[in-house]
Amino acid sequence: MWKQLRELFAFEIASGGQVSIVNRLDRETSGLVLVAKTAAAARDFGLLMQRHLLRKEYLAIVWGWPDWEQKLVDAPLARQSKYQPSLIWLKRMIHVSGAPAQTEFFVERRFRKSTSSGDRFSLIRAIPHTGRTHQIRLHLASVGHPVVGDKIYGPDQQCYLRFIETGWTHELEQKLLLPRHALHSARLAMEDRGAWISELPPDLAEFCSAAL
Repeated sequence: MWKQLRELFAFEIASGGQVSIVNRLDRETSGLVLVAKTAAAARDFGLLMQRHLLRKEYLAIVWGWPDWEQKLVDAPLARQSKYQPSLIWLKRMIHVSGAPAQTEFFVERRFRKSTSSGDRFSLIRAIPHTGRTHQIRLHLASVGHPVVGDKIYGPDQQCYLRFIETGWTHELEQKLLLPRHALHSARLAMEDRGAWISELPPDLAEFCSAAL
C-alpha cells in the first residue's frame, strides 16, 4: 500500500509534500486507513490521537455467542517472547508488566452458520481506547471469542506456522473458515470534524449474510 500511495501522490511528494500513514492496520485487517499528505496534517492527526480525539471503531466476526451485550476489557499487552518462549515473533500476550490496553466491545448481532468447526458466531463492534499491536484480536481471544480466521489467536497458533510454510490449504480452511482474520476498520471519527465510514467488505458481509 505504501508503494501505491507514493505513486498516487507523486506530484505532492515532488512538490515538497510528505505522505504519512496516520493509523496502521494489521496486515489482514481491511477498512479505513487515514493518510496525511503533508507533515502539518500528520502532526495534527497525531496530536488528535494522543489526546484520544480520533475515535476508531472496528467490526469483527467472532466465534461463539457472548453472554454479554457490552464489555470493557482492560488488560495490558506485551510481546510474548519477552516473558516466555514463543514460536511466533510478533505474537502478543496479556501480562501485568505490559503496556496498558483497553477495548470496549458491543454485540451487534448473533447468528448461526453451518460450518466444519461450529455454528455460532457474532458480529462485534470494537472500540479501542489504546492502540497496541493486535489489541482487539487478543482481547477478544482472552474473553473466549477469538476472531474468525485469526491464525495466531484463533483455534491453534500452529495455523500461522503452517500458513507461512504451505500457504492456504483445505486443512486450514476447515479450522479457520476464512483465509484472513475477520476484522474491519469501519469508522474513523474526529470530534466536531465529521467521520469516515466503511461498510463490511464482500468477504465478511457474505459470511454474515449466509447465516441460518
